[in-house]
Amino acid sequence: MTVLPAPTRPADGPTTPRKVSRKATGGDAVFVGGFRAIGTSVLVITGGIGVFLALQSVPTLRHYGLGFFSVHQGWNFDTDQVSVASLLVGTIEVALIAISIAFPLALATALYISEYAPPRIQATLVAGVDLMAAVPSIVYGLWGRDLIQPHAGTVAMFVDRHVGPLAVHGDALTGLLVLMSTSAAIWLVLRWAAQVKARWAQVPLYVALAAAVALVPVCLTVNADPNAANIAAEQSSFQKSAFIAGIAVAMMVLPMACAIMRQVFSQTPPGEKEAALALGSTKWGMIRAVVLPFGKGGIIGGTMLGLGRALGETIAVLLIINQVFEIKPNVLETGTATVSSTIAAQFGEATGIQLKALLTAGFVLFMITLVVNTLAAIVVNRSRSGTETS
Repeated sequence: MTVLPAPTRPADGPTTPRKVSRKATGGDAVFVGGFRAIGTSVLVITGGIGVFLALQSVPTLRHYGLGFFSVHQGWNFDTDQVSVASLLVGTIEVALIAISIAFPLALATALYISEYAPPRIQATLVAGVDLMAAVPSIVYGLWGRDLIQPHAGTVAMFVDRHVGPLAVHGDALTGLLVLMSTSAAIWLVLRWAAQVKARWAQVPLYVALAAAVALVPVCLTVNADPNAANIAAEQSSFQKSAFIAGIAVAMMVLPMACAIMRQVFSQTPPGEKEAALALGSTKWGMIRAVVLPFGKGGIIGGTMLGLGRALGETIAVLLIINQVFEIKPNVLETGTATVSSTIAAQFGEATGIQLKALLTAGFVLFMITLVVNTLAAIVVNRSRSGTETS
C-alpha cells in the first residue's frame, strides 16, 4: 500500500482563499458570446426602428403641432387635416374585440390539450394549433370578408335590436365614464402604489367593472332604423365593422396565445396534480387549485403577446373594414380605421409630409406596443408560474 504525503501549508504565512474563475471557456464561451450578440442585435434593431420613427415624426409635429393628436380632425391629406386619434381608437377597438374572443378560446383549448385530450391525439391537436399560426394573414382576411361577414352582420343587427335600447345617453353616460375612470385610478393607486392588499381595497375595482359593464350597450348601438322597409340597406350598416375585423384577428392571435398557455400548463409538476387528486379533488378542482395558479404567468404572457399581434395586424383588417376616419364607439357599425391598415393603404401614394405623417402614426403605435409589452413583463414578473400553487 502506497502512502502519499499530505501537502503541508506554510506555517509562516496567512491562508489565502483559492480564486475560482467564473469566466466561460471553450464551448461555453462560444455559447455565451453567440447568444449575447444575438440579444444585443435584437435590442439594437428594435431601438434603431424606434429612433428612425422618432426622427421622422419631428417634421410632422412641426407641421401639424398638437393638432396631430386632436380628436376633432380626421385623416384627410387633401384638406391637410390629419389626426391620429381616430386611428388609435379603431386600433384599440379591433385589438380588444380580438382578445375578448381569442382569450377564452385559447385558454379552453390549451386546457383541453394538456389535461383532457387523450394522449394519442395530443400531438395532432398541437400540430393543428401550430398550423393555424402558419396561415398567412391575407387568408384570414379573405375568410373574414367572404364567409364570416354576412353571418356576423346578422348577429350584429340582432345585438343592436336587443341590447341597444339599454344604452345610456347624456349626463348618465358622462357620469358612468367619470365613475369608471375614477374608480380604476383609485384601485391602481391602492393596489400598485400603496400595495394595499386588504379586501376593501378591491371595492373600487368592482365599481369600475360594474360601470364598464353598464357602458357596454353604448358600444353595441348602431343608428339604424329597425322599421326600415329596405332591410338590405339597413344590413349594410352592420358590415365592414371593427367587430367583424376583430373576429378575423382573433383567429390569428389564438394559436400564439394557446401555444404559450399549453406549454406552461404542460410543465405543471405531476406530483402536485397527483396530490390534489389523491386528496379527493375532482379534475376541475385540481385544475383550479394547481394548473391555473401555476400557469398564471403563461396565461398573462400569452394574452399580452396576442394583444401585441392584434394591435399591429394589417392586411386582414384592411380587407374587411370600410375606412372611416372618425372616432366611433359603436363597434358594430360599418366603418373604422386602424394605424397599420391606414399606413398600408396610403403608403404607396404618400409623399413629403404625408409620408412622414404615416411614419409618425407608426411611431405612436410602436410606443403603445412597447408600453403594453412592458406592463405585461411587469405583471408576469410579479406572478411567476409555479409560485402560487396550493
